[in-house]
Formats: sequence, C-alpha cells, structure tokens
Amino acid sequence: MAEIVPGSDEWLAQVSESIIDPERPIVDPHHHLWNRPSSTYLLENLWADTGSGHNVTKTVFLECGASYREDGPEHLKPVGETVFVEAIASASRSGEGAEIAAIVSRADLRGPELDEVLDAHVEAGKGLFRGIRHAGARAAHPDGMFIAGRSPEGLYESDAYRQGVARLGERGYTFDTWHYHYQNPDFRDLAAAVPGTTMILNHFGTPLGVGPYADQREEIFTQWCDDMAAIAECPNVVAKIGGLAMPDNGFGWHTRALPPSSDEFVEAQARYYHHTIECFGADRCMFESNFPVDRFSLSYHVLWNGLKKIAAKYSEEEQTALLSGTASRVYKIE
Repeated sequence: MAEIVPGSDEWLAQVSESIIDPERPIVDPHHHLWNRPSSTYLLENLWADTGSGHNVTKTVFLECGASYREDGPEHLKPVGETVFVEAIASASRSGEGAEIAAIVSRADLRGPELDEVLDAHVEAGKGLFRGIRHAGARAAHPDGMFIAGRSPEGLYESDAYRQGVARLGERGYTFDTWHYHYQNPDFRDLAAAVPGTTMILNHFGTPLGVGPYADQREEIFTQWCDDMAAIAECPNVVAKIGGLAMPDNGFGWHTRALPPSSDEFVEAQARYYHHTIECFGADRCMFESNFPVDRFSLSYHVLWNGLKKIAAKYSEEEQTALLSGTASRVYKIE
C-alpha cells in the first residue's frame, strides 16, 4: 500500500472531529492562493477547507509571490498577484463558500516608486486592497528549513524601509510582516519608530524549533514572552496569532503517521496564545489559519476546533474579537 503523504487530504482525513460551536462566525485573516507547477491552492481548495464545518464567512488573502507579472517594470510585477487574487475573490462572492473580502499585497517599501505601486494595487484590487506585507524574515540558519526567509540584514532599521512603512500609514493602509523570534526586538524598535502605521505581526514572531533551535524551546519561549510584552507596549501593533504549526516551528506533526487532534494542538501551543492575548488584549489579537502552509501539520477543522478551545476561557465579547471582530476592524471588512 502506498504511503500516505503528510499534508494530503488522505493524511488529514485520518483525524476527524465534531465541530465546536459551528454557528459562530469566523473571519480568517490569513491565507494564501497560488497556481504553481508543483502545487495549487485555489478557490476550490480554500472552500474545501473553510467549508469543512466551521462558519467561515470571510477571509483575507496575504501575499505569497503568486502570479507576478512576467514583464514590465520590476517594481510593478507584484501587481500581477493582486490581479490574480481579485479575480478569485470576485468568483468567491458569487458562490456559497467564504468570501475573500480583502487583499494584502507586496511592494518594496524602500522603493522610490512606492506610491505608484500602491496606486496600481488599488486599481487592481477593485476595492479589496488593504495594505502591504514586505516581510523582514531573515533566516540565520537557512539549511534544512521549510521556509527560509531571505530578507536583507538590517531591513527593519533601514531609513528607506521605515519611510515606506510610514507612507502606508499616511495613506491609510496596513503593514503586515513576519520574521523569526530573534528579530522581535528589531520589530519592536520599528513599531516604536513608526507609530502612525497599523502593524500586524504575523505568526507570533515565528519562534523556531528546528536546526540549532531544536532543543531550545523553553529558553526561546522565556525570551519570546518578554519580547512580546515589549512589542505590545506599542499601541499600533496588532497580533495575528496562528501560523505556529509550520514545520519550522519544530512540533514535528508533519512527520507523523497521524496528524494531531485539537486537544494535542491546544496542549502544545495554548500558552503562546494566552500570553499574547494577555499582553495585547483580545481587541488587538486575531486568530489566523495560515493555510495552506499549516495544512502540512493539521486540518482546517481541527485547527479551528483548537482555536475555539483556546478562546473558551475568555468572555463572549473577547471570543468575538478573536474569531472575527479584530480582523474585521483592522482590515475594514463589513
């Protein structure tokens, strides 16, 4: 019998759970779409996940380098991704699945043509463009990593980059980023230096658990707790909490014969969620799926069961914020 591949439908289907609180509305503020020779994740794939039991009403697309323009000026090539996603979002409005209600695109924030690129994204997005993710992730030890960020060293400290982040705020757009745990202090300095821009920190600042970090989980967690508390002192930062099931986080679920249950997920990761919510407050936190990347580790319905179990200790108002309210407010989703 052929081996079941982790992340595949067959592998994920081995663990199935009853849906917790199936009527509660969810806005998923972080997923990707792509059509690549090696893999695809398009509307039918997204709907298969978002329609697996939870009441996911709307979603936010995050840039992932998909369908860039193949010709024309270099700085405008990412606009091809916005064109690609807007067409899928338009189709999502005419179906019965979750609606793609906002797009976060890519631009080089250091470029002198930034306003031109933003204008092009606005036009291509047809009302859906909300902001830019120009991530600062730089892998210090890229060998063996699943996704090794290759941003230049010192990006967050760059004057040109900071000017670009500030320009987003001036024009009313959001700034998303992701990076690794050892970059959290640099991000905190960036947030303090550009207080007029709403910044969305993705994936908890990505505490790593592979390579040289494989046996340092507790030491990293202790420092991470301090760093997140410091970041939370910047009122312009919102925490997008999720994306902690990537292989590089080191939980190893993608190597198992069976994916984890929601109880296993909660046992392994709840402390990250609770600490972040304690630091930021629910009104500055939003649960995210980070699909299909986290799909290598667990299924969509199991993930959101786990997130609802984590949310259960909070008030009704706080649960609404975590599952839909904060995302709707920050990304201007009606």
